[in-house]
Amino acid sequence: MSVIQKIRDKYAVVIVVVICLAIVSFLLQDAFFGKSSLARRDTSVGKINGEELDFGEYQRRIQDAENGARQQMPNGNIDEQTRQYIREQVWNQFLNEQIMQAQYKKLGIAVTEAEVVDQIKGKNPNPIVVQQFTRDGKFDRVAMEQTIAQAGTNPQIRAALEQLESYIAKSQEQQKYLTLVKQGVYYPSWLAKQQLADNSQTATVSYVNVPYASIADSTIKATDAEMERFIQDHKQLFKVEESRKVEYVSFDAVPSAIDSNAAIQQILALKAELDTTKDVAGFINRNSDIKFYDGYVSKNEAKVPQKDSIVNLPVGAIYGPYYDNNLIVFAKMVDRKSMPDSVKVRHILIASGPQGGAPDSIAKKRADSIEVAVRGGADFKELVTRYSDDPGSKETGGEYDITPSTQFVPEFKAFAFEGAKGQIKVVKTQFGYHVMQVMDQKNIGPAIKVAYLGKSVDASKETNNAAYGAASDFAGKSRSAAAFEKEVQQGKLNKRIADNVRPMDFVIPGIGQSRELVRWAYESKKGDVSNVFTFDDKYVVAVLTSIRKEGTAPLADVKPQVEAEVKKHKKAEQILAKLQTPASLDAAAKATNQPVLKAEGVTFATPFIASMGFEPRVAGAVFNKKWGTASVSAPIEGNAGVYVIKVDAFQPTAAPAQDIATQQAAYEQSIKSMLDQQLFEVLKKKSDVKDNRSKFF
Repeated sequence: MSVIQKIRDKYAVVIVVVICLAIVSFLLQDAFFGKSSLARRDTSVGKINGEELDFGEYQRRIQDAENGARQQMPNGNIDEQTRQYIREQVWNQFLNEQIMQAQYKKLGIAVTEAEVVDQIKGKNPNPIVVQQFTRDGKFDRVAMEQTIAQAGTNPQIRAALEQLESYIAKSQEQQKYLTLVKQGVYYPSWLAKQQLADNSQTATVSYVNVPYASIADSTIKATDAEMERFIQDHKQLFKVEESRKVEYVSFDAVPSAIDSNAAIQQILALKAELDTTKDVAGFINRNSDIKFYDGYVSKNEAKVPQKDSIVNLPVGAIYGPYYDNNLIVFAKMVDRKSMPDSVKVRHILIASGPQGGAPDSIAKKRADSIEVAVRGGADFKELVTRYSDDPGSKETGGEYDITPSTQFVPEFKAFAFEGAKGQIKVVKTQFGYHVMQVMDQKNIGPAIKVAYLGKSVDASKETNNAAYGAASDFAGKSRSAAAFEKEVQQGKLNKRIADNVRPMDFVIPGIGQSRELVRWAYESKKGDVSNVFTFDDKYVVAVLTSIRKEGTAPLADVKPQVEAEVKKHKKAEQILAKLQTPASLDAAAKATNQPVLKAEGVTFATPFIASMGFEPRVAGAVFNKKWGTASVSAPIEGNAGVYVIKVDAFQPTAAPAQDIATQQAAYEQSIKSMLDQQLFEVLKKKSDVKDNRSKFF
């Protein structure tokens, strides 16, 4: 006990401190590393009016959209450009959901389940339902009801039906909202009357024009303060979105003469085997950079360099070598035959394999059963509606019109062109099993099958190293914007400019796919010079020359435009001082040494005057009742110069005047038609949108 008491007396304070530190450590650990930690990475890709879109949800939506796009692509592949478009589409869809749902909630707009059912099964179905179930130009209600009845046992139909219901509900909400807004469009009768009166006459005008060009630019100075004031007074003209301006030099690894000679020697060594091999397809696929296309191409559709020499080759003969972009090629005629230049086919796809759908064995049995039904006289279009997994052809009864150049998977295309008219067959492709029928074939003529032995002329390791070395040397000497510019001048290099680079851009003109460079531009400071970027066969060094934040453009970015406007106003001041208040056109002409000119057919509604150009202030002044036909106008500061005018006469317009009701209806309809396209953009501008996607891509 005495030992314990001694510990209590001597170490009590130490123990209390240790316990407190342990508790604090535990709390800090939870705060910084726990589920709701303060230090965890922000996964919000964006926010609209306080509603966030999480990265995981954004990716899920993108994946769903990509899967849908793959089904529409003949080869099932998505390139980077399409992927970028999908990202933007998904983002805009999220914005639309959040902005419009807030509007619907505020106005109490809702769509009930009964409304959706009525839009599908009611007396007047939704247009999208009618479109989905139109057969031979007529809405097939029986086919629709049969499809709905199958939803209980068929997961694919059930999913499609749920998607249709969701689409209808959203479209109905949007329609109700637009209807409410459009009902608020009104054009007052007094305004219609005034507009009719304004447009009821034209004028013949005499005038003196003192062009701004009559004063040399070199005699006018515009200070930065004056230009800054002009920008502030005209902010709407200089609104900009966030962007960057980058200047860069690209060192391209262009194949040298040695590289070209190496490729020629390589392909010449292979030609001997191409002459004698019996397995042309296998040889080409093993050795050529152009894979063997085991199909025929219409002689007229062939699109290759040296076409005339190639298409007329005898079977077994070889032409070449010739250049095709960066390839050196030998062409061997494998076969020739007669075939159509266009075909109409129809198909029913039973999806299987990695693209999704049923297991392969089940898909094959289902396709075989459908083939038997088609041969037995079953309605092909009805089978398409019930069973086909190709949404791209459901509306056309599974039909496609294709030519030899149409992008389709090879097996599909081969049967379409080589099968007989009317023939039915199950064809296996990467998407699954297609029950196909050739419906028609047109313009049967010569077609060729050609094997291309091609070798790309690539930059060698030495050439690549030389290009990279030049880029690295340039980057090492260009560690500031001034040094960058100096090295460009001394090396007589081709400097390129990429302006208005947006946060989510993936491509820079002249480079191609260059997301890393875009990300660097948004993480760097003005004047920073990059290290060497590698993009395929290009080595790029860039300098960040401008950072534009959302809002009003800085003077440096718009100086030439603003300087011209400020100088124009200063010239106008000089001209106005010289003119004073002229008593007549002759006085104005004498004071400025300019002739008196004439303009005919001037109207209030049209700011463009034939002899002057776009001069809305002048057109308005012509119809100013203060002057009429008796007085000369005060000097008018126009777009191209300063004008003094006098109306010689007014004439009634030749066109018959519209009645007030027609005028009102036309104006209101023009505004309503604009709402469908512009309303969302207006709501988007009024919303608080934060786009953080550039941090994740």
